[in-house]
Amino acid sequence: MSTDIQMMDVHKTNQLLEAMRARVDPLADEVIQELFARGEVGSANVWMSYLMRHGAAGMEQVPEPLRSYFERSGRLPAWVDRELLSEGQALFHRCGPLAVVALVGAALPTCYAGAQGVQVLHLTSRMETDILRRIVETAQMVVDVMGPGGLEEDGWGIRDAQRVRLMHAAVRHLVRRSGRWDDAWGEPVNQEDMAGTLFTFSVVTLRALRKLGYTPSAREAQAYYHTWRVVGFLMGVDERLLPASLEEGERLADVIFGRVFAPSAQGREMTRVLIERLDHLVPGQVFEGLAATLIRHLVGDGTADLLAVPPSNWSHSVMKPLWLLGWLVEGSECSELTARMCELFGRTLVEGLVWMGRGGGSRPPFRIPEVLRESWRVRGPEERARMREEPESLLERSSA
Repeated sequence: MSTDIQMMDVHKTNQLLEAMRARVDPLADEVIQELFARGEVGSANVWMSYLMRHGAAGMEQVPEPLRSYFERSGRLPAWVDRELLSEGQALFHRCGPLAVVALVGAALPTCYAGAQGVQVLHLTSRMETDILRRIVETAQMVVDVMGPGGLEEDGWGIRDAQRVRLMHAAVRHLVRRSGRWDDAWGEPVNQEDMAGTLFTFSVVTLRALRKLGYTPSAREAQAYYHTWRVVGFLMGVDERLLPASLEEGERLADVIFGRVFAPSAQGREMTRVLIERLDHLVPGQVFEGLAATLIRHLVGDGTADLLAVPPSNWSHSVMKPLWLLGWLVEGSECSELTARMCELFGRTLVEGLVWMGRGGGSRPPFRIPEVLRESWRVRGPEERARMREEPESLLERSSA
């Protein structure tokens, strides 16, 4: 079941979306409410950590109501096209580092531009520590979903979607109890905001890839979109907000963004911290000051201004001559050289995520399937710790 947005007038679309601000996710909410009533939320966290480390092994030991939730929420939709799933994941295999750049430079800032939805993130955030953790966790979900076998039975991507869906329900429960939620914002983590967030992983990412120098074919783009449409289903997004075609998805995404984008102090603060964290993840002179400029390019000046992203500034970057020759001469599309530098930035960013997510305590380490690690030429934490690359060696690496 999907809604053809092209056949709906603007008034009906807005009516549907307004209704979706009052709708959430009964399946996940019922589980969380029962766990809180029993005082077993801590136990649920333990089991969730266990499953994220070990997959489906030992599922029979998981207590109710969690076991029923995992069984019911892990089924793929009847309309899934496995060939498209495979092709969407193959696209990620080819351009994964650029997709990660699109995630942190376009998808996350786009989420912060939603002045009502960002309130949940801000209320539940410890800013510097949580934004970095969320970058790592969100990137892990993208790798798990788009990696080989991620959406097969008991795949890491399915498990991640189930975890995030349950986390959203827990956040709704806690935010409602906090007394700090304004009903004018709609329900916390409501259906419209969930759909808008989902579109940042598909529509927004595909648009950003083109600006980063990778232009997928129509078939590749539809496959990538279809993969995230399946993820939206697994995460409890209402099927009326999951159009079948990329073109319909783009139209609905633009309607949602037009409704929810507005300046907010919370969105601007989270964007400021995101830029600082990205500069921390990708240290060194080569990419100094690049995060803010990259975000502004990927989301556009209008959204960047809403988020108070600093103006583009190449004055502190040794990449300046490359970008002047490529990006600024040729307009909004990257030259081949610029695209390679974007890919290098992406690989360096992925290595930063691996380093920051190297595990410890109850946290599993950041996982990248070996086939993707080799394809992207991503170094592990040990190698990264041994090497302190200078700009010249980075440039040599970009031409490898």
